[in-house]
Amino acid sequence: MFKRTHNCGEIRFADLNDIVILNGWVNKVRLHGQVVFVDIRDRYGKTQIVFDADEYQGDLEKVKKISMEDVLSIKGMVRARVPSAINPNLETGEIEVLVSEFIMLNEAAPLPFMLNDRENAEEDLRLKYRYLELRMEELQKNLLTRHSTYQATRSYLSENNFVEVETPVLMKSTPEGARDYLVPSRIHEGKFYALPQSPQIYKQILMISGYDRYFQIVKCFRDEDLRADRQPEFTQIDIEMSFVDEEDIFGYMEGLTRHVFQVVAQADLPGPFPRMTYKDAMTTYGSDKPDLRYDLKLIDVKKFTDASDFNAFSSVEIVKGIVVQGGAKYSRKIIDELTEFVKKYKAKGLAWMKSQDTGFEGGISKFFSTDLQKMIKKELKMVDGDILFMIGDESKLVLNALGHLRKKIAHKEDLINKTEFSPVWITEFPMFEFDDEQNRFIAMHHPFTAPRTDDISLLDTDPSNALSRGYDLTINGYEIAGGSIRIHSPKVQEKIFSLLGLSQEEAIEKFGFLVEALTYGAPPHGGIAFGFDRLVMLLAGTDNIRDVIAFPKTTSAASLMDESPSSVSESQLSELGININKPKDP
Repeated sequence: MFKRTHNCGEIRFADLNDIVILNGWVNKVRLHGQVVFVDIRDRYGKTQIVFDADEYQGDLEKVKKISMEDVLSIKGMVRARVPSAINPNLETGEIEVLVSEFIMLNEAAPLPFMLNDRENAEEDLRLKYRYLELRMEELQKNLLTRHSTYQATRSYLSENNFVEVETPVLMKSTPEGARDYLVPSRIHEGKFYALPQSPQIYKQILMISGYDRYFQIVKCFRDEDLRADRQPEFTQIDIEMSFVDEEDIFGYMEGLTRHVFQVVAQADLPGPFPRMTYKDAMTTYGSDKPDLRYDLKLIDVKKFTDASDFNAFSSVEIVKGIVVQGGAKYSRKIIDELTEFVKKYKAKGLAWMKSQDTGFEGGISKFFSTDLQKMIKKELKMVDGDILFMIGDESKLVLNALGHLRKKIAHKEDLINKTEFSPVWITEFPMFEFDDEQNRFIAMHHPFTAPRTDDISLLDTDPSNALSRGYDLTINGYEIAGGSIRIHSPKVQEKIFSLLGLSQEEAIEKFGFLVEALTYGAPPHGGIAFGFDRLVMLLAGTDNIRDVIAFPKTTSAASLMDESPSSVSESQLSELGININKPKDP
């Protein structure tokens, strides 16, 4: 191998007549009789190299056997391209390298798919050969974006006196929320570590220990059902601060977010970020992570349906609607497709009316009097060519179904500016959700989230209406970060545990070291965790979280490249004192 003098993306017109050495992969080969053009590539870029029979002293027939993804080491002289061959889309497009010597470092086997377009192969095949897919320009840009996000995060937090502290990866199982991944102990037979779902307890311990500004870019693990934007192992920017309230958290985290978007994506975010209560977000957008890049607000139309002869909505809890400008163009086939779509979210159907002339037509319009139709058009500011979609049922179902319909229509109508970033804080989450199956309260965020000061008394009288000091930062319909002011009072923490169905003994068994630590002078503290993978996904301009992780799992939590999870030997299981219960033959 020749020792390279330049990478494949840095040679310019100023380097004319210099002797250079390049190492890289063959991106393209073009045979022109006694001249062979090869594009050689590394992660920095591409350079065109030329084997010319009149200049090249080696075996040109050997050169003609060069193929895609072979690894080459070449030496040659930089020369200008002829004007007609200049490539303005390539940073090295004004020059080429006339090769005098080359070494074949490694010949590539026939490729399972072409690397010039990711759409050439199904995702499962690309994940099996992830090391090939990672050579593609798109993924290399994504991983460089990820690298820049790491550096921008660390620089901002370090400059603001946050201390980076690593917390344990092997910890005690604290089953609250998603299922833990368990790790059997060989030394302590029959006992298990858990992989952390988050460093929540440890970062609170650090606050009690006096480290008033902590951060960590950390791996977390959750054994849960997966979606396109989730992974069984994921990365968080974990942050905690002492002697703060919500305003302090918002100020520093908005600063961090603006800094990252400016450095990584050259995007200027607004400041301060808008805020919206959980209740307003749900009732207005049908989501606690609303995408504010488009309007399409949910409208309360129950007073209109109650005044109509449409009896199907007369006894329901709420009726909400969405006005789609120009939606009267929708055919019955499209409306039926949208109806089936909302049924996936348990809606019984989708009522509709098209605005035409002075009133409405189609759908359920016949149940509305002429005067009522005029009133609806006036109050909803509808014009000819609009359509009104409506769902009536219990509140949670209606908001969820219309929230998803809102997003569906925004994509269908191309209402989303994909170059825009629209952050918003969501605040005042409920403290609890009631789980009908378990017949108990569960924490909306986690059991260490503090209630609003004004709502502490509700913990004794009406806990279902108590609001928390939790907050989420959402951007473009994604939850980017979530956190809260924590409980620092042992008595309040004991009360929350009891409402979650944990006795003092059970709380000590599961969270003992934190419960005890709170009694030794815990400062008021709060924090947040950014979903790092989702953040990079936004910055990279993709909607698939696997595109920004070097070696991701599939939605079934499998790694197709290394074939994990896999079986292990009987001897390994025996060392750990584990027996596998194999299914019996039928």
